[in-house]
Amino acid sequence: MRNNQNKIYLASKSPRRRELLRQIGVDFELMLLRSDPARVVDVSEDVLADEDVHHYVARVAKEKGAFAFNLLLQRRQPLRPVLTADTTVTIDGEILGKPADNREAIAMLERLSGRTHQVLTSVAVHAERVAEQVTQVSNVRFARLTPEQIRAYCATPEPYDKAGGYGIQGPAALFIEHIEGSHSGIMGLPLFETASLLRKAGLTV
Repeated sequence: MRNNQNKIYLASKSPRRRELLRQIGVDFELMLLRSDPARVVDVSEDVLADEDVHHYVARVAKEKGAFAFNLLLQRRQPLRPVLTADTTVTIDGEILGKPADNREAIAMLERLSGRTHQVLTSVAVHAERVAEQVTQVSNVRFARLTPEQIRAYCATPEPYDKAGGYGIQGPAALFIEHIEGSHSGIMGLPLFETASLLRKAGLTV
């Protein structure tokens, strides 16, 4: 089935995902889910007991997509494909989320310094007759950082809305010696895999 309007809903607050979709010419309408833990959360991003990182990131992306598409049905909105994604960082088998404060951001970067970690982004597309998903994994190696570099970076707003406490598209690019995988996936939306999913949902990408 072809989506004649060639337009999707993006259920994500990430400005980086918006930029990446624009980069490949995908037209989208934002559909924001509630995520403030002080209020009602539409889809929980808490890690379940004994849940490994691959299951976690795939589950969250899938649940966001199913919830968002169900909202379209309830609201009787036009049924375009819904794109959702979740990105997480892991090292030593532990998930590193978004740092809550300066102390946590510093601790994360100290842990990543001079080592290789993994960035996983799971992308899900839900449409009337299609529910597809893929998880992309990249290896990222940081140079050894000085305490001064870490403190200077953590004194900026950069670390606090990003899994693992850094973003490859910002000043932290200077920390990265080598990557294996997808640059756009590390940013939050692997474009090759995303385009493939959208084609399955009927878009021309």
